[in-house]
Amino acid sequence: MRARRLPMESTAPLIAFAGIRLLVTVSALAATLILAFPYEGDLFRVLALVAVPWALLLVFLSRRLPAVAMNPFVAAGDFLVLLAIEASVPETYGAVRFIALFLVAAHAHFQGAALGLAVATAGSGALVAANALGQNPIAADLSEFYEPLFVVSSLATAAVVGTLRTAETTGRLRARGAMRRSFEAEDEVRKRLADALHDGPVQELVSLELMLGAARQANGKGDGARTEELLCEAAELAGRNVGFLRDEIVALGPAAFDQLSMESALDQSAPVWQRRFGIPVELHCERMDLPPDLGGALYRIAQEAVMNAGRHAGATRIEVSITSSNGRVDLMVRDDGAGFGAIDPLGANEPGHIGLASIKERAEAAGGTLEIHSGPSGTTVRVGVPLP
Repeated sequence: MRARRLPMESTAPLIAFAGIRLLVTVSALAATLILAFPYEGDLFRVLALVAVPWALLLVFLSRRLPAVAMNPFVAAGDFLVLLAIEASVPETYGAVRFIALFLVAAHAHFQGAALGLAVATAGSGALVAANALGQNPIAADLSEFYEPLFVVSSLATAAVVGTLRTAETTGRLRARGAMRRSFEAEDEVRKRLADALHDGPVQELVSLELMLGAARQANGKGDGARTEELLCEAAELAGRNVGFLRDEIVALGPAAFDQLSMESALDQSAPVWQRRFGIPVELHCERMDLPPDLGGALYRIAQEAVMNAGRHAGATRIEVSITSSNGRVDLMVRDDGAGFGAIDPLGANEPGHIGLASIKERAEAAGGTLEIHSGPSGTTVRVGVPLP
């Protein structure tokens, strides 16, 4: 997998990191002044001429050019500064190692697990190599113990912090994707409803208005037979549109599950699904008392699964069942359609179809498990959710 820098929602953490880096550097410089330039002033010169200008530059970049300040090569600059300090004053061995671990953790947070491990490997390796080639300030036997421990600690720090950062970013991107798909689903429902109303009730209400006008004229002329004929046609037209609008309301889902049980909601919806898709829908629902939020989630899952089968699978039969056992409620939607073919609906990639994404997210939000078994003989969607 190609390593890449993770996206950030705000530059505030990057600016804070640059400020802390500058604070640490200035504190070290102030300490050398208080201690009257120890190490013959070598540490002061490196801090004043290299470390402080580098820290100031990164404060500027983090505010004005955050993309540059986030570049992985900034980590290389940080470790070059540490190498310069340790090379000039080997006695700073311990302090350099402490600061190096802090830098590894910070860069792993900004870069993610893969790049964070690369930074930890290169940075700790460079410090260990420089110490081995230079003037080692500690005994050889202690160095053989401290240096491997330092490298392992660096890698472990990068792995943990980087993984947490990657998980945080993944969760944020998933939430953003779920919100995008919810907007798409909402737009799809609005468009479908607008098209259905325009092509159905709106057009037929215009006809109804004309019929009633003609009936009024016929009645004024005393043509009772024509008036009765037009009124019968108007009543038939009005009844047809009342049924259509009721079907659309049911298709949008029960508005209040605190007044409507799960089995009642499915009983009302099954005839609508049968008329819409021309497919028999068999219900096997155990009577149970579900909280409104859980009942609503399971109803929406069943609705999406039935619509997927009716629209895309070419099914001739759909079965919906809901049962409870061992503190769990189990929903199953089975059809005899064509299935998903070579596509794994629960693969590593996000489902591309809005309906599948909705099923997956609703099941996860309810704390349940989702299984989809698909083949040439049909598809079975199973959702198991713990009862509260």
